[in-house]
Amino acid sequence: MKILILGGTTEASSLATALAEREVPALFSYAGRVSTPKPQPLPTRVGGFGGVAGLAAFLTEQGITHLVDATHPFAERMSRNAVAAASHSGIPLIALTRSPWAPQAGDRCTPVADVEAAVQALAGPPQRILLAIGRQQLAAFAAQPQHHYLLRLVDAPETPPPLPRHHIVLDRGPFTLDGDLALLREHGIQRVVCKNAGGTGAIAKLDAARRLGVPVVMIERPVPPPRREVHSVDAVLAWLHHGSAPASGLESEPGAERGV
Repeated sequence: MKILILGGTTEASSLATALAEREVPALFSYAGRVSTPKPQPLPTRVGGFGGVAGLAAFLTEQGITHLVDATHPFAERMSRNAVAAASHSGIPLIALTRSPWAPQAGDRCTPVADVEAAVQALAGPPQRILLAIGRQQLAAFAAQPQHHYLLRLVDAPETPPPLPRHHIVLDRGPFTLDGDLALLREHGIQRVVCKNAGGTGAIAKLDAARRLGVPVVMIERPVPPPRREVHSVDAVLAWLHHGSAPASGLESEPGAERGV
């Protein structure tokens, strides 16, 4: 058994730790979106594969027997490439995902289908907006230049974003309610724009917005390709154990199928 984890999420790191503790042979792959990725307890590579063909070739060359897609819920292209490459290579694949955030009492949330719809939702008078969507799609919001944007990023952008009025805060989650309450108050935030990433690491901004009565524009997740999907590390471990002969130290754990 040799596992490739397509990572970049808290869940991927938790799986890497679990496999390392069990001495299961595995590799961890980062897409290379941030300059200083979190160290992992497994051999790690950084960068793309070169599409479906490149990933399929990598799986074969490295002797990978199981593929785990634990990428961000919005890494749509990587997830589709993973499904196609696994099918081409005859390698079993499972996706370790987060449950999406669900509306709660007191939310002032407007769900939108994609980034373009989020931009359109910002039409109107100038506001102070927390734009918590990462750095890759910031340019789309230049279509609404009247606003002052607070950008929370892991790394500083290589070139200034094309937003006439913006301020950048460099920070890495997990975030806290107290911290995000202070952030929204300090910058006088009147609206939050974010992606429905799910999980706990970035949910504090929603809790803070609810507490302060700040509206949220929520970009819904892209529809993933058909695949087996689970929501816990235990469920991945159970899949590895029951799907083939267990590797050294790999044992199924009580309740392993919870969250499937």
